[in-house]
Amino acid sequence: MAEAKLKHLSLPSGLLEMCALLGAPQESLRGLEQAAQRRGIGSLSPLDPEVLSVFVPPFLSNEDSQVAGASCGTLGKGRRRSFRKRREKPKMEHGKGGPGDPKGLDSADISIPGGVDLLALPQLCFPGGVCIASEPKEDQVHFLVLTDICGNRTYGVVAQYYRPLHDEYCFYNGKAHWEPSGPPASAAGCFVPSAVCVVSKFPYYNSLKDCLSCLLTHLKLCKDFEVDNHIKDFAARLSLIPTPPPGPLHLVFNMKPLHVVFPSRADPQSPVIDLDLHLPLLCFSPEKVLQILTCILTEQRIVFFSSNWALLTLVAECFMVYLHPLQWQHTFVPILSAQMLDFIMAPTSFLMGCHLDHFEEVSKEADGLVLIDIDHGSVTCSKSSECDVDIPDIPLLAAQTFVQRVQNLRLHPELHLAHLGSSTDLNEGRARRRAWQQTLNCQIQHSALQLLVGIFREVKNHVNYEHRVFNSEEFLKTRAAGEQPFYKQVLDTYMFHSFLKARLNRTMDAFAQMDLDTQSEDDRISGMLVSPRRPTVQKMASRRSSPLDITHRRMVVSMPDLQDITLPEPLPRNLSLRISDTTSCRSSSGPVLNVAPKSTYTFKIPEVHFPLVRQCVQAYHSDFVSLLSKAMSLLAPDSSLLLARYFYLRGLVQLMRGQLLSALSDFQNLYRTDVRIFPDALVRGMVESMSVPERSQAEQTPELKRLITQVLDKPGEAPRVDEPVKHFELPKKHMQLGDFVKRVQESGIVKDTRVIHRLFDALTVGHQKQIDPETFRDFYNCWKETEAEAQEVSLPLLVMEHLDKNECVYKLSSSVKTSRGVGKIAMTQKRLFLLTEGRPGYVDISTFRDIEEVRSTTSTFFLLRIPTLKIKMASRKEVFEANLKSECDLWHLMVKEMWAGKKLAEEHKDPQYIQQALTNVLLMDAVVGTLRSPGAIYAASKLSYFDKMKSEMPTAFPMTTAETLKHKISPWVGETAPQAVDVLLYTPGHLDPAEKAEDARPKLWCALSGGKVTVFDASSWTVHQHCFRVGTSKVSCMVMAEQSQVWIGCEDSVIYIINTHSMSCNKQLTDHRSAVTGLAVQDGKKPSEVFSCSLDGTVLAWNVSTLQVTSRFQLPSGGLTSISLDSGHLWCCTGDSIVVLTLQGTFCRELRMDETPSDTRTSFVGFQLFPEQEQLWAARVGHSEVYVWSLKDLARPPQTVPLQDCSQIHCLLLVKRQIWVGGRGLSQGKLKGKIYVIDGQRKTVEKELVAHADTVRTLCSAEDRYVLSGSGGEEGKIAIWQVE
Repeated sequence: MAEAKLKHLSLPSGLLEMCALLGAPQESLRGLEQAAQRRGIGSLSPLDPEVLSVFVPPFLSNEDSQVAGASCGTLGKGRRRSFRKRREKPKMEHGKGGPGDPKGLDSADISIPGGVDLLALPQLCFPGGVCIASEPKEDQVHFLVLTDICGNRTYGVVAQYYRPLHDEYCFYNGKAHWEPSGPPASAAGCFVPSAVCVVSKFPYYNSLKDCLSCLLTHLKLCKDFEVDNHIKDFAARLSLIPTPPPGPLHLVFNMKPLHVVFPSRADPQSPVIDLDLHLPLLCFSPEKVLQILTCILTEQRIVFFSSNWALLTLVAECFMVYLHPLQWQHTFVPILSAQMLDFIMAPTSFLMGCHLDHFEEVSKEADGLVLIDIDHGSVTCSKSSECDVDIPDIPLLAAQTFVQRVQNLRLHPELHLAHLGSSTDLNEGRARRRAWQQTLNCQIQHSALQLLVGIFREVKNHVNYEHRVFNSEEFLKTRAAGEQPFYKQVLDTYMFHSFLKARLNRTMDAFAQMDLDTQSEDDRISGMLVSPRRPTVQKMASRRSSPLDITHRRMVVSMPDLQDITLPEPLPRNLSLRISDTTSCRSSSGPVLNVAPKSTYTFKIPEVHFPLVRQCVQAYHSDFVSLLSKAMSLLAPDSSLLLARYFYLRGLVQLMRGQLLSALSDFQNLYRTDVRIFPDALVRGMVESMSVPERSQAEQTPELKRLITQVLDKPGEAPRVDEPVKHFELPKKHMQLGDFVKRVQESGIVKDTRVIHRLFDALTVGHQKQIDPETFRDFYNCWKETEAEAQEVSLPLLVMEHLDKNECVYKLSSSVKTSRGVGKIAMTQKRLFLLTEGRPGYVDISTFRDIEEVRSTTSTFFLLRIPTLKIKMASRKEVFEANLKSECDLWHLMVKEMWAGKKLAEEHKDPQYIQQALTNVLLMDAVVGTLRSPGAIYAASKLSYFDKMKSEMPTAFPMTTAETLKHKISPWVGETAPQAVDVLLYTPGHLDPAEKAEDARPKLWCALSGGKVTVFDASSWTVHQHCFRVGTSKVSCMVMAEQSQVWIGCEDSVIYIINTHSMSCNKQLTDHRSAVTGLAVQDGKKPSEVFSCSLDGTVLAWNVSTLQVTSRFQLPSGGLTSISLDSGHLWCCTGDSIVVLTLQGTFCRELRMDETPSDTRTSFVGFQLFPEQEQLWAARVGHSEVYVWSLKDLARPPQTVPLQDCSQIHCLLLVKRQIWVGGRGLSQGKLKGKIYVIDGQRKTVEKELVAHADTVRTLCSAEDRYVLSGSGGEEGKIAIWQVE
């Protein structure tokens, strides 16, 4: 059974999938002699090519394969051998096979790679036919893209070379056969082309071109009968070269005379880029490049033309790279031979290429094609089209920026290398050129990616992630009139649909990373917005001055969560935890040309010795392993990026050698070093293929046993179902509450479930508790119309001067008479002001902070009683009056709600209140507009949440709380409901010079439920990194291990290591067998160490640089909930006791609470060491006291510090000389989250802080200046407290 499984294990492919020799058949050449004698060479027609020989790996002989089979033969891909085209058997030689054999093929057991059609391959290798020449021509190379029925692509590089028709030997089935008679005189000048085609799974165009160039130098010098052997040796070399893993390590192979570099992919999601990306920029103007990109994005039927076969594939592939991560999903055939021209009649989208000679023919015969002439740099449509192909213009701003960047590129290497001396070494000169090309490729990719971000950045604002809905109609309404034709076509393409799926899956691909990196400061501040906001004053001003705004643009913006809008005024400067340089704001505008490629490294592959027998292959693999091991030993301790690539390659080579245990060990080290390139399927198949003795031997090593458990026994994350993307549609049936919540969230109006519940109550006042489709449609349309009115507001410059740059106009009244003139009342998130009639002007009414009273009354005018709104301000004696008439009651509700929201926001130090109040206000407006009934105002009052809250909470926070509390933030904003804050971690700023200036600020790491982590910029309390996941289990602990690493321990027993530069999780430590409950850093030791513990009592010490376990010990009692390091000792909380150990695991002492008959609940909640006072502070489950032991004598009974009205203690924290205790207790007769601040010397409670509505679950310190507290799922907020 084990042997049967072994045979099914497929190793990753090497560089080579197949190599073929192609040319004219011998029969045609014999007839050619007679034709040349009669008519001359110039009159000969092209010959039909055939496949002459095929070489596929592995290249060991049958005998060697049988010998090797005992150890590693069964790990191969299945038996493959070479075959040669059967030719006429020469005299005096016994041929293979008989008359009954298939035409032209040996009966050898061969396997041709998928996607390679041997019948079509000759036409692709000789797209112009086999043309006989009277004199030798230069070698020519062109490139192929081959696609199988599943859409998987393989890539071919073809090298054509010419040989004389006759020489001393003739090539018959790979054997030498001497022709006694010399060639006819008329055929003496005949030169016949042959072609060598190398097929690979990866587009190594330049590298394989170099390899084939080296091969041709040997083929030209050898006899005909030696050709097959040379090609076979060449193919065997390439088949032994592994594909480099994604990352910075490139492989170098000496192909003699050239050193050939095989570049790796930048990351697992990126393509291999081994071509010159500036080729299209040399062939086309930047405007034409944009036009071609538009044709691809709109999935037109595209045909490239050139007289150079090589340029067809290279240019087409460059455009594919430009659009990454968007992918062309239709037919892609860059080269068509003359016999394949009927392909262009296909009715579906395609991208093909053919020779320029066929341009006129294709243009006249085919309909609806986009014809791209590479040689002349033109883009036209086929002439026979009944109507011109509609190629819309790319969005203007993105296009202009792209053109400007391209024009600033230095596309000619001569300019870059002019100051350098001439290289006398061939490979040195090639290395210079390669470095220049790598830099230019990086700049071109950067510019193309920024173009895509400029086009599609705002797509994310119109998607609903929970229900996988894209509101395409609303997105189109936000586009300028001139841009809409482009977006209408693009939004209907398969390419965009796949791109949209990636956005909904929150894929952190190149697009998402660039979008994050190029956000402006304003976008960063509003990072939690899930839909576009209304334009701020700053954007209004820039829009007025922009020439792009001349186009008539109706902005109808969806705004689901006004709670996400940022504070109207900046935070006080003293809240910044570290002074930061904010002048270097990230921006996506302007040319960005000084983009340096990431550092790359090379590894030289050992030589392959021939003949290729088992001993030579073993020697090659042994040399490979030795060189890798040597390179690993020379690495610096912090070179984990390179170390992971070496582990990958060595594991792969060990697997090829049949050394399964060694390979498994390397892959186990790879798993903890860089999980992104861990070959899951390969390792799983390898483990399943092991025999029982091998499996038992592997499981004797704890590390390998854990890896086997990880890949086999432990269920991994379920594969994501390819769920379709839904487009928002208005409901057609009556809705109960649950369906209404879903529909509102899909529409992008509001996401907060609690707000939607209040909206449901408002719309169903006096009716059955369900909403009919008509009411929903009216509400939706009213919301959108209100948005449109606000978007079309164009404030005069004189008015904008009085407003803050981030203020937005959310509501305008009708023109009314007021006590300060006639005009329209405007409401922003900060104030009310009057837009005067006639000459537009600004008249201040009041800020919401300044309001003292709001009343709805009536004023008498003649015999009329006019509803009037009266607002009394604290700073003025004069009362503002506005005759709002029918709008009075609504404005009364709205102003009171905004006033209450502002007041509570300032009292609670929570800016979220004013943002939520804005949502409520606009929902009120939409409800009144929807119902249009006498009861509409009463219905809208159901949404007056903060006005009611203000009346129910007449008193603000206690004075102590108000003085200590500085700010509150909501990490769950953008979710449908609050989420518990499980763990907080503060990391100081300016730690690493490798960081970008904007990334070197202090950060607050917040772990939410379900393994989600959000990172805040602690200098401004804005979102630095949107929510990312570390598994799906609860996070239990976090620690900063070194400057570039944050370790996160989870209940799934895994420690996730986050790179603080890239904010990505590349490493996972899986040595624990149960939930990781604690992490502690060993300071002052090089290399730094981290201790981790798990619930089963295991304690591990880790070397941070190597990620190796340096020591391991087990507490027999288990139940280990936390650990702490102090004075060279490890303090372990095991629930019912606190155990002190040395760093080597030696038992020192133990603290255990004495049980009494009336109290057996002795489990510790947690503990905190107070070294200055030589004290241990701890809390117990179910107790409202904190216990204090002297470290000098733990046996002495502890002192107790009672906590008044405390019902639960959850966490403790030492800050300066204070102990902060977080939990839950009574306040004003209600259970709330409470923090007790205890003086460590006097052991008395100095403060009781009450600012959380739910239990305080976690505490952390920020440089001993602030304490940050996180609350449970009922509230899910973070409070920032000043430390005295």
